[in-house]
Amino acid sequence: MRRLLRLAADPFLTRITDRVERRLEARMPPPAPIAVSVPDIGDPGRDVSVAWALKLYGSRLARELYAARMQPLLAVPAAGPTSVSLSSKLCEQADFETTWFVHWCRELRMEPIYHRKIWEECFALQAIWEAGLLRPGTTALCFGAGEEPLPSYLASRGVDVLATDLAPDDAAAAGWVATGQHATRERLFRPDLLDRETFDQRVDFRVVDMNAIPDDLSGRFDVCWSLCSLEHVGNTDLACRFVERSIDCLKPGGIAVHTTEYNLTSETDTVTTGWCVLFTRPQIEELCERLRGVGHEVAPVSFATGSEPLDQYIDLPPFPHPSLEWISPNALTLPKAPHLRLALLGHVATSVGLIIRNGGWKGEVRSQ
Repeated sequence: MRRLLRLAADPFLTRITDRVERRLEARMPPPAPIAVSVPDIGDPGRDVSVAWALKLYGSRLARELYAARMQPLLAVPAAGPTSVSLSSKLCEQADFETTWFVHWCRELRMEPIYHRKIWEECFALQAIWEAGLLRPGTTALCFGAGEEPLPSYLASRGVDVLATDLAPDDAAAAGWVATGQHATRERLFRPDLLDRETFDQRVDFRVVDMNAIPDDLSGRFDVCWSLCSLEHVGNTDLACRFVERSIDCLKPGGIAVHTTEYNLTSETDTVTTGWCVLFTRPQIEELCERLRGVGHEVAPVSFATGSEPLDQYIDLPPFPHPSLEWISPNALTLPKAPHLRLALLGHVATSVGLIIRNGGWKGEVRSQ
């Protein structure tokens, strides 16, 4: 009997106990927070170590992809260029693993590594060739030439080239001079691509500010190009004006090829002013519409970002030139990492290439 009474009373007692506990908790002040001192575990070498480790991983991945996908292409005897109906587009890993990319690397005497700067040079040559302008008698204008191989290569094919860059004493040029990315006529000579006599005959150099292109250059050229230069002119508005003004330098039907920085992170939050700007998709689309609105032809832009492993790999600073090595403070030699996407100014960026034809000419593409 006692056991039965206890079982019957337990639920009732439990409810009373719970109610008393809740009331007591409500009247008691909250416990004082316990101060926990977390030691500063920052390590000045940590960022360097992380960057080195990621670059080491990327380098190994790129080497494996090179062996599996590029070596078979390199094993095939060299042949002529192949038309692919190249359009304006983002840099993608798939472009590197093509016969057209390998062809232009061979022509430029460059190793076909996974680096967007090499992609930009090959992209420009493929566009110029497909336009029928890689031939003797073509006149070409290069903006922000730096130390590109294209002026020498085009001259070797009979093209007359005017290469331009900022004056070396210009404040804006100081960083490019210090890093060996500023042009002089002598730095543009590539003895592995042509002889000195041909270079002197076909390549000229002139100081030109991309924000103030002289009027005497208007309407004189079949081709003009710039490779990741226009993002450094001050802001996105000036960059767009430069593109428009560069097309004024072309003869009717001439083509302009420009590459620049593209923001993969956001279509709204970007960098629009400073030493380097990042273009978003809406900004690129607006520029293309402006050009089409005044009669120019812009090759449709593919904004496909790719889904291959190196399309997902983001390189971290420092970003040495493909031909340079970077020695870290701990004396470890930084391996050459793939450089298709990079962390830049708080965003992830890559290269976008635009192909534009001066709308004054409406004929068919000229033959080689």
